[in-house]
Amino acid sequence: MRVASWIIIGALVMPPVHAEQGVGDYQGLPADLAAAATAYDIAQMKSDRAGLERLLADDYLLANLNGKNQNKAESIADAVVPGNKTTYVAISQQVRKTWPDGAVLGGMVDAKGMDRGKPYTLRARFVDVWARRDGKWQVIFTQIHRASPGE
Repeated sequence: MRVASWIIIGALVMPPVHAEQGVGDYQGLPADLAAAATAYDIAQMKSDRAGLERLLADDYLLANLNGKNQNKAESIADAVVPGNKTTYVAISQQVRKTWPDGAVLGGMVDAKGMDRGKPYTLRARFVDVWARRDGKWQVIFTQIHRASPGE
């Protein structure tokens, strides 16, 4: 499932849904981190290989929905499979923890779209760990798991 590789990428919970669908609320974060996080949300939603290549660290690891770990290449390959299309993403219940060269950004994600040509709906909790290396922010680790009913 495509969303396993990103939602990442960074949710259908009503309060609060953000102004631009598919993009988290990064107000109050350092400007360069907020820009990187927004670009990552957009790259995930659009299956943008170049954006994902730039925003995922070479040592990136994803703990995906299937309980498996994927490296950067495997995650990107899943994200750009033909027939995958995300049509809706909303992020809520955001968690934002930062320090000078690192951050944890997470929350609840609700997504809809096509996975290899088949419709999907997803509600999951996710966490992205970010590191600033050589002056640029990249995701180094993501964990995502399906939300329990009622979450």
